[in-house]
Amino acid sequence: MDITQIATSTTNTTTVPSSTLGKQDFLNLLIMQMRNQDPMDPMKGTEFAAQLAQFSSLEQLTNLNDATVQGINANYILAQSINNALSTTFIGKTVRADTDTFQYNGTGDVKIGYELSTDADKTVVKVYDENNKLVKIIDGDSEMGENTVSWDGTTDQGVNAPVGKYHFSVESKDSDGKAVDSATITSYIFGTVNGVRFKNGNAVFVIDGMEFALSSIREISGG
Repeated sequence: MDITQIATSTTNTTTVPSSTLGKQDFLNLLIMQMRNQDPMDPMKGTEFAAQLAQFSSLEQLTNLNDATVQGINANYILAQSINNALSTTFIGKTVRADTDTFQYNGTGDVKIGYELSTDADKTVVKVYDENNKLVKIIDGDSEMGENTVSWDGTTDQGVNAPVGKYHFSVESKDSDGKAVDSATITSYIFGTVNGVRFKNGNAVFVIDGMEFALSSIREISGG
């Protein structure tokens, strides 16, 4: 009886078989094979040596795999620690973040940005409050590439908008009056990093009271 046959027999008699065989399982099978070998036809020395070599290779590969996993985990923790430490240097910096939502504090202008993948004939930026009510329509540039507009915090009726969370949409039309696919328009806002918070070991940036992951930051400039 060879190891393959014993492994099959063991699997058939086990209620919940293991999905993988470790070096201890291999050694147990080898011992079982020796115990159950035919006395009239014992395992040949070359066959036994070959199986010991297989066991030695398995042990080396297992140890190598464990060391590799430990190294990857250590590198990840180190990189994460470095990123978290460097993230604090963002505080006070002006950044550009991918989002269509912003917090209005009741004073000053809000700088809104968008990027068009192609030239358009007409572009407007529509600002909505948190109840999705249209607050302001702003005419914007229609050139391909990056464009910005400023919202002065007033509504279309000329009154000051209250403090709160707002969002915007960018709508462009070509020379035929056909709407440009919104999926080809990238929206972003500008703001100041007020602080850094750590969630699940990762740093998130607080920009004007809202949280942003590092992956959403497109640009960093001086404070």
